[in-house]
Amino acid sequence: MKENKKELIKLISKIAVALAVFVFVLINYKELVNIDVREIVSAAPSLLPAVLSVLAIYCVKGLVLVIPASLVYISVGMAFSPLTAVLVNIAGILVEFTASYLFGLFLGGDYINKYGKKILEMQENKKDASVFLMRFITVFPLDFVSLFLGSSKYNFGKYILFSFLGLAPRVILFTILGDKIYDYIPMKLI
Repeated sequence: MKENKKELIKLISKIAVALAVFVFVLINYKELVNIDVREIVSAAPSLLPAVLSVLAIYCVKGLVLVIPASLVYISVGMAFSPLTAVLVNIAGILVEFTASYLFGLFLGGDYINKYGKKILEMQENKKDASVFLMRFITVFPLDFVSLFLGSSKYNFGKYILFSFLGLAPRVILFTILGDKIYDYIPMKLI
């Protein structure tokens, strides 16, 4: 009896958190999909608060699933010097991947864990390569993959490593593009 009550409380808390995130997205959707990273960075009094603001955006991005990744990568490239921008974006994707993985781990239940593991077991020898390819090719949305892998309790160390290796080339490319595009196209057109 006590076990059932505990499971019910756990389920209710998961539903409450998921609903809170959903309502937050509904209320703030327009602001989230049109977030101006450059404006936030320029409002920061120094480099450290600017970097922390961007990392907070990445954390929120990992939870709400609606902030466009390319927009953030390019905007960071526009807001910082090239080297700083690359480092901030790399740290940002690690924060984002961690946040969405942990959110998936929290939301995941026995049903998701059971079937998620079956999907991963189908590719037993290739699951690490699959994580890399899902990030490199990005057929699936980044944060949904993170949620799935978190809820499936995929090994976190491997998850971070292969996610980073798969996504880093694109992040670096978009960051450099953001640095160069600023010279030619005003932000309001982007």
